Amino acid sequence: MTDVQLIELTVNGEKHDLAIEPRRLLVDVLRHDLGLTGTHVGCEHGICGACTILVDGAPARACLMFAAQAEDCDIRTVESLAAPDGGLTDLQRSFTEHHGLQCGFCTPGFLMLAEGYLAERPDASKEEIREVVASNLCRCTGYQTIVEAIDSCATARRSS
Repeated sequence: MTDVQLIELTVNGEKHDLAIEPRRLLVDVLRHDLGLTGTHVGCEHGICGACTILVDGAPARACLMFAAQAEDCDIRTVESLAAPDGGLTDLQRSFTEHHGLQCGFCTPGFLMLAEGYLAERPDASKEEIREVVASNLCRCTGYQTIVEAIDSCATARRSS
């Protein structure tokens, strides 16, 4: 008999009551139970960053966290970035304008990493941004366009 734990998760502002196995990973609950497939599963070891989400505003790897650990936390996935009218946010538009995405597999993780970092450090320099994005892996862009996209968005946010 498998143990089941009842938890309540707040994801993208919505509360969800779930019955899960205690050792179930948050990334699996997000994708399979809640249908939030924007959180990608890459390496399953916390190395690639494709599963980056925000936990209480800070970037975290969903593949390294048990879903039960997320109870009483505010979880945000890439789906939360949609503008109120359903369009792209300033960060998403900046990624598009600066070609900060190619295949798109790593993009949700980079967007969430950048969203969390810019909320904490709106005055981040390009060098600081470059240091932060080094924690996520991308095989297509070479990182320069990702850095330019985040820097451009940060600059625009500061001037508005």
